[in-house]
Amino acid sequence: MKNVVDLFRELREDHDCSQKDIAAVLGISQQHYSKYEKGEYELPLRHFITLAEYYGVSADYLIGRCSYDKKKPLKTIYITRDCSCESLVQDILSLSRHGRESVVEYVELQKLKEGK
Repeated sequence: MKNVVDLFRELREDHDCSQKDIAAVLGISQQHYSKYEKGEYELPLRHFITLAEYYGVSADYLIGRCSYDKKKPLKTIYITRDCSCESLVQDILSLSRHGRESVVEYVELQKLKEGK
């Protein structure tokens, strides 16, 4: 079973991302993210969930309880013809906390408007 911090690094490298890229997804500094990969800090649950969603893997994989087949592509779901769920989530996660909260608020208002 692989070490959790090794899995973080491997996933990041497999997705051709830098530590700075992943730090931006998490809304933290590159230096802070580096401490997670070195095992100096424990990854908070909210970041753990964000990384699992970002990489398209299960929580079980992130803690080393199951394997991940890189050859088996994840199914891409499109919201519109040009916008996939993955790209939308990545865009939202790259926003500031206030920006992400604004997106959630907008979606809630749109649901009310449509009676859902």
